[in-house]
Amino acid sequence: MSAAPAVAENIIAFARALRAAGLKLGPGSAVDAVEAVETAGFSTREDFYWTLHAVLVKRHEDDPVFDSAFRLFWRRRDPNEAILSEMLPLAPAMPVQKAGQRRVQEALEDMGIKPMPRPQREQDLTYDMRGTASDLEVFARKDFAQMNAAEIFEARRRIARLALAREEMPSRRLVSDPRGHRIDLRRTLRASLRAGGEMIDLKRRATGRRRPPFVALLDISGSMSDYSRVALHFLHALGETRGRVSTFLFGTRLTNVTRALKSRDPDAALAAASAAAKDWSGGTWISSSLRAFNKDWSRRVLAQGATVLLITDGLEREGGSELAREMDRLHRSARRLIWLNPLLRYKGFEPRARGIRAMLPHVDEMRPVHNLESLKGLCAALAKLTSSSPPARTPPAPPAAR
Repeated sequence: MSAAPAVAENIIAFARALRAAGLKLGPGSAVDAVEAVETAGFSTREDFYWTLHAVLVKRHEDDPVFDSAFRLFWRRRDPNEAILSEMLPLAPAMPVQKAGQRRVQEALEDMGIKPMPRPQREQDLTYDMRGTASDLEVFARKDFAQMNAAEIFEARRRIARLALAREEMPSRRLVSDPRGHRIDLRRTLRASLRAGGEMIDLKRRATGRRRPPFVALLDISGSMSDYSRVALHFLHALGETRGRVSTFLFGTRLTNVTRALKSRDPDAALAAASAAAKDWSGGTWISSSLRAFNKDWSRRVLAQGATVLLITDGLEREGGSELAREMDRLHRSARRLIWLNPLLRYKGFEPRARGIRAMLPHVDEMRPVHNLESLKGLCAALAKLTSSSPPARTPPAPPAAR
């Protein structure tokens, strides 16, 4: 079955809506989608969905955006909907995912397309509080999960301009220092040879300073889908500004994406990282992922007093004593272990989940990571870390949500 002209025009408009919602699509992608529909044909709505998905979705993290756009675009109330409804029998609705849904709605509205309203049996009331306070203050406190495509782009720009930590700590290696307390005998003798041994100018050296490494363990499971991509932007900016950042992604397995994030282009770096992680938006096995890190990578990346950033909501499927044991080993190997948990955005957050209770005693600090204000607070906290001695390890109390 070849696509009707009206359907082909709607496929092109659908590709434009996806591009406006943040997907990386060029004009050739819309042409390929039309040709794919004409070649493969379709007899059900599900066939039509997966044909477009195979051509227009290039990255795992674009799945929720495509799903929301398909539901809103191809079920809207306008004259062209009758064409598709006559050709395709109504299939059960696809699973609804909130990630990217708002930016899809705004992209369709910008194109003059009004999505079909929801059934009246469940009425959702949404209050838009924009404009009631300073735009900068509201934007800094806005949850990443509630941002549209333009706001996500602006958040990326602000993350790149954050005052990231430039912490330094004493090194075992001695360096030249005119005011050092130790005499550098080798350099002193070499300098005296230049004057024929008649003058001896004492050369000195002192303890050098170096930047300790950062190690990030980022949860990319389905419950973290609204925050994992923004967290990757933050880690990429941290590596560009500060260097010595090792990044690992985990869901059902552990993936090292440190080399993928070395690209100076943030979009290329994140595309390479998402392509390397095959378990994006899947389940969460924190204990097995930490066990793989402690076994294969801990001695390589934590040998020089690294600070570990554990970015996860702690919603573990396994939990129990194994998770506590792996967290304790990670805690003892790191100079400082900071847990960044987006669940702290809720004022009434309590560590009731078994996985959270098992992890909490083995971290030095737990902070929120759901908006720009929380990221600024993290940068300030990292900058205040003293380098003279490791901080005291005391079980943290969950801070109040902002």
